[in-house]
Amino acid sequence: MGGPGDPPEGTPEGGPGGAEDEYRSVVFDESFVRAARLQEFSAEERMADHAPAVRRRPPLHRGLTRQVLILAVLIAIAFGTAIYMGVRHPYSSPQARRPVEPLRMTVIPLAPQGKVPGAADAERLYAHSPAAPFPVGAKGIPLPVSRSTAHFSESQVVAALTTVKNYIVRSSLHPEVITGHEARAARAMVDSEQLAQFDQSFDHPAADGRHAPTGWVVRIDPARARLADEEIRVSGSLRAVEADSATLEVTADHTFVYALRPTGSASDAPASLFTVRRELTFRFDRDDLRTNQLQLVTSYVQAGPLACAEDASSYLRPLLAGQTAGSGGPAGTNPYDSDGATPLCGTLSAQAQPRA
Repeated sequence: MGGPGDPPEGTPEGGPGGAEDEYRSVVFDESFVRAARLQEFSAEERMADHAPAVRRRPPLHRGLTRQVLILAVLIAIAFGTAIYMGVRHPYSSPQARRPVEPLRMTVIPLAPQGKVPGAADAERLYAHSPAAPFPVGAKGIPLPVSRSTAHFSESQVVAALTTVKNYIVRSSLHPEVITGHEARAARAMVDSEQLAQFDQSFDHPAADGRHAPTGWVVRIDPARARLADEEIRVSGSLRAVEADSATLEVTADHTFVYALRPTGSASDAPASLFTVRRELTFRFDRDDLRTNQLQLVTSYVQAGPLACAEDASSYLRPLLAGQTAGSGGPAGTNPYDSDGATPLCGTLSAQAQPRA
């Protein structure tokens, strides 16, 4: 039996009932209609000439879009606040850098006990001296086997040792530095907080244990001597240890032997050997490791043959072949041996000189 609104014979095939079932899934509800972008004009509006039947409605500003925008802003503010608090938190802030100590230096002249030996051939002098087995130049400054420490990686230890080696090469082996013409190559490697002391040492030298150029570099008076052979003999060692959780310390102990002739002399003038032993202590914090710079904190230098009466703070003024000096310190000092500290002026051991 059919419904109240159905014909007695039921809904005819293809009639509106079937169409209603067919399109029931696409019935436009009220919210869909309100959101439609097209809207039919009223009858009065359509009476105007050439008026279109429909008009485009402005898009609706949905509340959801505004909520998403507000939520994004709140998340950004919270994220920025977290970063700020993490940076400013007292327990996560980086440790302040400790002040860099000034360099403390000692330069000890070693006076010969007799005439300074000499020979026209510098190679002959080397061959008959304790420097005969020494390597030439930077080969005499090998890097030791490196291991990490408790707070520094192996690469950081290697970086510290390499920086020290480069400084020793620049301050002890570069001819322009040795002959006193300039020291920029060495200066470029000094920590920025020590540059004022470095510059004052060269601008206003003083034998005060703080401002001697010869504490920073090997500096031979160019008015006194020149290099007879640029193949300088070198022997020594490097050692790195962790001073504390923020500091690496490198100790360098090297002996340098230079062949010299008097300034302005002929190429066949007698040459003599000049020996300089440098015991240097360097420190590195993480800033220094990052910038490949160093802090030179102690410099202990023995050099001879020198006259005790000569001021060795500004320049090293060697005694050359055939020259003599007055009496030196109370006992002979051999710069080739690892002896303790010597007086302000020592005596150069005969064993440190070339044999005839």
